[in-house]
Amino acid sequence: MKPFLIYILTMLFMMSGKGQAPTADSVLKEACSKAANQQKKVMVIFHASWCGWCQKMDASLNDPSVKPFFDKNFVITHLTIDEVKNKKQLENPGAEELNKKWGGAEEGIPFWVILDKDGILLATSNDPSGENVGCPATAKEVQYFVQVLKKTTPINSQQLAAVIKRFSRNE
Repeated sequence: MKPFLIYILTMLFMMSGKGQAPTADSVLKEACSKAANQQKKVMVIFHASWCGWCQKMDASLNDPSVKPFFDKNFVITHLTIDEVKNKKQLENPGAEELNKKWGGAEEGIPFWVILDKDGILLATSNDPSGENVGCPATAKEVQYFVQVLKKTTPINSQQLAAVIKRFSRNE
């Protein structure tokens, strides 16, 4: 009986570490390294598995009408926060602190930031009034998103029109 108990306890101990998400710092280091090698910016999206608007943001970024633009200009990565109780292991340790540091703690998700290749903050999804545009959908939100893209990327008029058209469909 004793060896069986030791085996069970050992298995439980080993399984407790499985499924733990990587730290926010390691995710950012990898993204910044890729961005430096590829001459891109980093877009970090704070999200959770249950978040419908987070899923809309990913669908929008991956839409064939705009995906080439985002792929050319960004290394897009995700940090998981605010998970439901039975999915807490999906959260990236340290992500909540970064979300707070960059002004997203009280803003809801998705909350995104754009960083340069060195991890320097260039923009957040908080518009000038301090509101999180999250997944841009309204004309005002899309306008702010476009301003951020103009500031951080060499976006041309054709790409701009495609981004406006795609994100306006989210409303």
